[in-house]
Amino acid sequence: MQFNKEYKDRLFRHLFGREEKKENIISLYNAINNTTYTDPSDFEITTLQDAIYIKMKNDVSLLVDSNLVLWEQQSSYNPNMPLRGLMYFGELYNGYISRKHINIYGETLVNIPTPQYIVFYNGTKEQESVRKLRLSDAFACKTDSRDFEWTAIMYNLNRGKNDELLQKCKPLADYMKFINYIRDYQNAGYSIEEAIDLAVQRCIEEDILKEYLLKHRAEVKAMVITEFNEEVFRNGIKEEGRAEGKIEELISLVKDKLLELDVAAQRCNMSVEDFSKLLKSNNP
Repeated sequence: MQFNKEYKDRLFRHLFGREEKKENIISLYNAINNTTYTDPSDFEITTLQDAIYIKMKNDVSLLVDSNLVLWEQQSSYNPNMPLRGLMYFGELYNGYISRKHINIYGETLVNIPTPQYIVFYNGTKEQESVRKLRLSDAFACKTDSRDFEWTAIMYNLNRGKNDELLQKCKPLADYMKFINYIRDYQNAGYSIEEAIDLAVQRCIEEDILKEYLLKHRAEVKAMVITEFNEEVFRNGIKEEGRAEGKIEELISLVKDKLLELDVAAQRCNMSVEDFSKLLKSNNP
């Protein structure tokens, strides 16, 4: 199973993370925060170009007044988003301090932008409408002190979950209509390529992202194929991991003479000869 790992851009970032899409950015920010911004110059895009360790851009980060905002779109639920956000914000604050020539080693308390971290989830697995993800949930030694915490607010964008938010932000609603149309066509038996083509045509006919899709049709198809295949890839890795765990367990049972060789091979859908080779390769 393969997908283009080098094609890093996502449709969400194209719609909500570019200078020419400041109107979309303002609409989404206002919808989340119940604000009434209208001036594009109030929004400075600070998105990292290549975040260290993750080896992938963060989706969208903004400086709005004295708020440092990070938006991440996820098509698969990821409980590690607080940790990733902590790392992203570390880089963003480092850049901010450097640009502003702020001295953090003196005796004066410096002012830094207030963080806001939002995760937009539109995966296929059931999730709550709104969920707070906490870094402390990952701590090896559990504590209730909350002295060290980093949180991400996850909004579920799927049908019936945050309809009010979508109603406040037409670009976000149109984005989700497009994604949902693709999934509907896939569920009807069409390939991902066919599903995207049909969804694009339907959106154009219904005046959903019409101008954007007409201008960037080929680019959108490449981005969405990559994103959907990446989701399938991740799920495939999970299944592969489960299969490997099952094989290791059966090898252990055969070694301990608790299971016959031919029975173990059959449970793995392998020949006795192939399973024997695995058994030998696992012997010290």
